[in-house]
Amino acid sequence: MNFKSRYQTPDGFDDLWLSSDGECLTGVHFAGTRQGDDRGIACDLPIFQETRHWLDCYFSGREAGFLPNYRIVDELTDFRREVLGLLLEIPFGQTTTYGALAKELARRRRVARMSAQAVGGAVGWNPLCIIIPCHRVIGADGKMTGYGGGLSNKVALLRHESRHL
Repeated sequence: MNFKSRYQTPDGFDDLWLSSDGECLTGVHFAGTRQGDDRGIACDLPIFQETRHWLDCYFSGREAGFLPNYRIVDELTDFRREVLGLLLEIPFGQTTTYGALAKELARRRRVARMSAQAVGGAVGWNPLCIIIPCHRVIGADGKMTGYGGGLSNKVALLRHESRHL
């Protein structure tokens, strides 16, 4: 069964839809995106309360010191798991590139090289935006590249973080 809760973000951001399997957080998506729909039973689960607390900390400019209890339920390959792990290592207020992530993944796997495009696909697949900070990944030339939550939200998130460093 899928449960949902809407999180009202501060001005400058689209609201978020949180989803859960009843126990763990399974999705965080911006409203109005193809992933950010309102399917599921609306309710107020403890995991939604925990996630709202984390998001309140984030939007107030401080780190919560914990991650909400989450479970990734759909199509989580080893490759995607590794990429999501790298995303969790990007500090608040900092960015990296798809190429840098690919280089680090190649180093950890002890291979000559890894495709930045494949890394980009795994970054774009992330079902837990903001919680797993895929918005901190930018193009090699420093340009903002695609973001499932919309480029305006990506830019707003990065500006938000840079103001609170």
